Amino acid sequence: MDATRPSTPPVALCLGGMDPSAGAGLLRDALALAELGCQPMAVSLAETLQNGLACARIEAPGLDPVQRLETLAPHLAGRWGVKLSLCALAETDFRRLCATLRHLAPPVRIWDPILAPSAGVGLHDGGDLRRMGVDLLSMGGWIVSPNRGEAAAFAGLPPEAIRTAAPEILAAPWLEAGAQAVWLKGGHAAGDLVQDLWITGEGIEALDAAPRLPGERRGTGCLLSATWLGLRLQGREARAAARESARRLRDRWNRAFAPGGAGRPMFAPLPPPGEAQ
Repeated sequence: MDATRPSTPPVALCLGGMDPSAGAGLLRDALALAELGCQPMAVSLAETLQNGLACARIEAPGLDPVQRLETLAPHLAGRWGVKLSLCALAETDFRRLCATLRHLAPPVRIWDPILAPSAGVGLHDGGDLRRMGVDLLSMGGWIVSPNRGEAAAFAGLPPEAIRTAAPEILAAPWLEAGAQAVWLKGGHAAGDLVQDLWITGEGIEALDAAPRLPGERRGTGCLLSATWLGLRLQGREARAAARESARRLRDRWNRAFAPGGAGRPMFAPLPPPGEAQ
C-alpha cells in the first residue's frame, strides 16, 4: 500500500427516521459520523413531519428500504458498521430487513431502540420493540442502547419502573433475546448525577458519573449512539467508546441552539478545525 495515500474512511450505515430539521434522526447521525471521519450512508425506515417543536406524523417510507439497502451492498465491505433506530416498517418488511442485515454481517452493530420522538406523536410500545428484538437480536453481535423508559417498556414493566427498577431487571430481556451488551443510559434515573451502565451476561459495569446538565436537548440518544459507532469504526473498544461518547455530548451541551429561535435546542455542528469552539 502507498504510505502517502490516505486511508479509506470507514462506512457508517444509518437505518432510521428522517427528521427534516436534523435535530435527531438520520441527518443528526450523518453529521456526527462525518465529524469522526466516517463516510455516512443512510436508508430511511420512517418519514416524519417534525421540527424543533414536536413530531406531528410518522409513516413508513415510500421506497422499499430493503431494496435501498441491497443497492448499497457493494459499499459495505471492510471497516463498516450499522446503527438502527426509528423504524416504521410493517412486521414483514422488518423481517426482510433483518434477513438482509444477517447476510451482510456488519462487523459493528448498535440498535438505539426508539418508542417515540421526545415530543409529539408516538410510534411503538414495548410489544413492538420485543417483536423487533426477536428478529434483530437473534443474529447476534448487537449492542443495544436504550434509555430507562425504553428498557422498562421492553421488559413489560409499568411506567414507574423507569426510575425504580433495578438495572439487571431492565437489561435481562435484551440479553435473553440475544444482545451482546446493553448500554443502559442514565438520563432518566433519579438524582443529580447521570451515570450510564454497561451490562452483559457477566455483570454490570458503571461508566463515568457526571453532574446532570441543565435544560433539554434534542437528539441526545441519536448523538450518543452515532458517536459510539464512529468511535468503534475508528478502533475504540466498545465500553471506551460509550464513555467517550458521553463525554463528547457533555462537552458540546452548552453549544446547543434553536434554529430561527424556535423550538427546543439541538446540538450545533462542530466548528471547522482551527476555529474556536
